[in-house]
Amino acid sequence: MSLKEEIAKRRTFGIISHPDAGKTTLTEKLLLFGGAIQTAGAVKSNKIKMHARSDWMEIEKQRGISVATSVMGFNYNGIKINLLDTPGHQDFAEDTYRTLSAVDSVVMVIDCVKGVEIQTEKLMEVCRMRKTPVICFINKLDREGRDPYDLLDEIEAKLDIKVRPLSWPISMGKTFKGVYSLFGKSLHLFQPSKNKIENKGLNIEDINDPRIDEQIGANDAAQIREDVELIEGVYPEFDVNEYLAGNIAPVFFGSAVNNFGVRELLDSFIKLAPPPKARETEERIIEPNETKFSGFVFKIHANMDPNHRNRIAFIRICSGKFERGKTYHHVRADKKIRFSNVTAFMAQEKELVDEAWPGDIVGLYDTGNLKIGDTLTEGEKVTYKGIPSFSPEIFKEVVNKDAMKTKQLDKGLNQLMEEGVAQLFTYELGSRKVVGTVGALQFEVIQHRLKHEYGATCDFMSMNLYKACWISSKDKKKLNEFVDSKFRHIAKDKDGKLVFMAESRSWLTMVQDNFPDIEFHFTSEF
Repeated sequence: MSLKEEIAKRRTFGIISHPDAGKTTLTEKLLLFGGAIQTAGAVKSNKIKMHARSDWMEIEKQRGISVATSVMGFNYNGIKINLLDTPGHQDFAEDTYRTLSAVDSVVMVIDCVKGVEIQTEKLMEVCRMRKTPVICFINKLDREGRDPYDLLDEIEAKLDIKVRPLSWPISMGKTFKGVYSLFGKSLHLFQPSKNKIENKGLNIEDINDPRIDEQIGANDAAQIREDVELIEGVYPEFDVNEYLAGNIAPVFFGSAVNNFGVRELLDSFIKLAPPPKARETEERIIEPNETKFSGFVFKIHANMDPNHRNRIAFIRICSGKFERGKTYHHVRADKKIRFSNVTAFMAQEKELVDEAWPGDIVGLYDTGNLKIGDTLTEGEKVTYKGIPSFSPEIFKEVVNKDAMKTKQLDKGLNQLMEEGVAQLFTYELGSRKVVGTVGALQFEVIQHRLKHEYGATCDFMSMNLYKACWISSKDKKKLNEFVDSKFRHIAKDKDGKLVFMAESRSWLTMVQDNFPDIEFHFTSEF
């Protein structure tokens, strides 16, 4: 199959939402419909030993939340779908932001009971920044939720995006009967079932078809006709180009836990969602159909298999064809690098791949050469625009509880920080190590993984810090003078960049005023 054909049959997207909106459950059901798994796992269950396929880390099973982005690939109706399930919890937002750099579109899950929540708003900001096309899936229709019109108004107001319903619910909660698809002109009747795959629905070209009355009763049939007429009158006709430009979000309704509305979402998604798109590098825009391979690392995971201490770099292929065993150019290090062990993912299950195409995500076994944001090419010196590290919100000093395991602790901290879940700052004075995160839960995850994956135990001691500021200056002498005068407050990040650890907002402002030749940066890319 040609490069052009391979690109046309691929869809790479991320699923995002606020915690508990049903994102991981929807992921499971999409895999079920794609034939990638036979039984959906319960995300939270004490009775069932099986856990959600995309939540495979021990702590995810214990807490019932996603703490790392999972990558899964499957085929559906001749389309190769690459799906990235992201953490919904705000403490892991940075992993989600980075993942959004590797997808071409997004499915946003919204709980029909709670509506739009804070984390959803933050994620939508990132999508808007990149003009990423978004499809909304309003979930949990089998519960008594809010009025669908109110939900649509809230999405438009809070997420600052126009919406267009492409399906509409017939009642809700205990009286929920199904949805009418405005996009596919079909009626889907609700049958609660956690593992049974929903039928394909009844094709109904005309909303006045008497078969609707037979299926759902005269009252609900009259209501759905009234709703469809109102939707067609109030909302503009759906324009796929407006969706692809990130200006309008098509909306679907369903109940992921009951497999309902999932097939319709998937069928519509493969028709609407974009194939792999052109991507920006610092030097130029690269089209996916360029014959020479290029791609970038957006995620690193240590110890996917704790028995082998392996480190896997996830790479998004942007152009050309990637071949196992071929030598590629590592742009940052300016050296050649060869990968003989290349995997595709079904969450934690991996299979060896010989070739991959634009849109695909592959895992490269790596001994420490690759970092998040690295570009690989067939020789051209270009760098894909990545997501920088942001200044953390919470800072805690690492206290080693077992001096005999110092090496294991250092190795564990360095490897976990390379995954990007948190940031490590080492003070120049006394080599004190400080971990900075966006949320408190990350410290629990780091502690748990250090103990179980590296055999190292540590405590975290709170520190009164306001910001970690990366520093630079056009005058090297002035920079050295600043570092000498503030040496108690100078640290280095994991890449050896100088960081000023500011204790308060007012003190930082005073230092900035006193040292006008020093530039203070709140992200690591400057």
